[in-house]
Amino acid sequence: MTPVATALVERALGGDRVAVAKLISLVEQGGPDARSAVAQLHPKTGNAWLVGITGAPGSGKSTLTDQLVGAIRATGDEVGVLAIDPSSPFSGGAILGDRVRMQQHATDLGVFIRSMATRGHLGGLAVATPQAVRVLDAVGKPWIVVETVGVGQVEVEIAGQADTTIVVVNPGWGDAVQAAKAGLLEIADIFVVNKADRPGVSDAVRDLEGMLELSGATDWRPPIVRTVATTGEGVDELWGAIGQHRAHLSAEGRLEVRRRDRTRAELRAIVAERLLERTDALASGPEFDALVDAVASRRSDPYAAADALLT
Repeated sequence: MTPVATALVERALGGDRVAVAKLISLVEQGGPDARSAVAQLHPKTGNAWLVGITGAPGSGKSTLTDQLVGAIRATGDEVGVLAIDPSSPFSGGAILGDRVRMQQHATDLGVFIRSMATRGHLGGLAVATPQAVRVLDAVGKPWIVVETVGVGQVEVEIAGQADTTIVVVNPGWGDAVQAAKAGLLEIADIFVVNKADRPGVSDAVRDLEGMLELSGATDWRPPIVRTVATTGEGVDELWGAIGQHRAHLSAEGRLEVRRRDRTRAELRAIVAERLLERTDALASGPEFDALVDAVASRRSDPYAAADALLT
C-alpha cells in the first residue's frame, strides 16, 4: 500500500470530496498508486447501482442525464455522474461540456459530477472508467450514472459496465438496420425516444418495436419510454422503468450473473493492458533491433523472431 493512495482513500472514505476527485485522477493515470488505491477500495464496493446512458450525438443524453439526476435526488439518494467527454485535441483532457450542462446540480453536495476524457478510446469509454466507478461506489454513492460520448461508433462497451443500460434515440433516428448493426438491440435494457415532441416519434417507436419482435424472446423485453428531456416530460416513466429493471435483475440471481460477467470483462481488459505494456518493453532495445535486421535481411522469419523475443 502506497502512502499517497492510503492517505487519499482515508480522506475520501471520510467524506472529503476533493480527495474523491483526486482519487479518480489517480486511477485515470494508472501506476502503483492507482493499484494501491483500488486494492483498498475494492472490498468496500458492490452496493451502487450503475446506470449507463448511450446514444448518438445530439440525442439529448446530457439533458436526460441531468433530469435523471434530479429524479434520483428527489428520493433523497446521492448520485455520482461520470460524463465521458471527447478528448481535447490540445491537452488530451475532457472538454467538460457535460458539467456545463448540469450546472443546476453544481452546488448540490449530494451530486458528484466528473468528466473523463476518452483519449481516443473507440468504445466511447475511458479505459479508467471501471476504476472511477469503483471510487464512487466505495465512498457510498448508491447511484452512479455513466454517460458515454456518443461518437457515432460502436458503443456496446457500456453494456459491460452497467447494471441498467439506456439507449437514447430521436424521432427520425435513421435506418433501423444500421442501428441493429451497431448492437443497440443487444445492449439496451431500456430504450428512450427523446425529443418526443417532434414529428416522427410514432415511427421511431414502431421501428424499435419491430426490431424487438425480430430479436426473439428473452426474459426481459426493453420498454420504450418517450421523453422530452428539456421539459422533464417522461422522466418519471423512465425512473419507473429503471426500478422495474432493477427488480427484474435482483430476482433469481440475474444481477450476480451480470456483475460476474462485468468482472470477467474487466479482468480480461487489465490482463490485455498488462500484456500490451510487456509488448512495448519487448519490442524495443538492441535485441529487438537485431531481430528486425535479421528479418529484414531474410536471415530469419517474423514468427521465429517473435518466438525468440518471447522465450
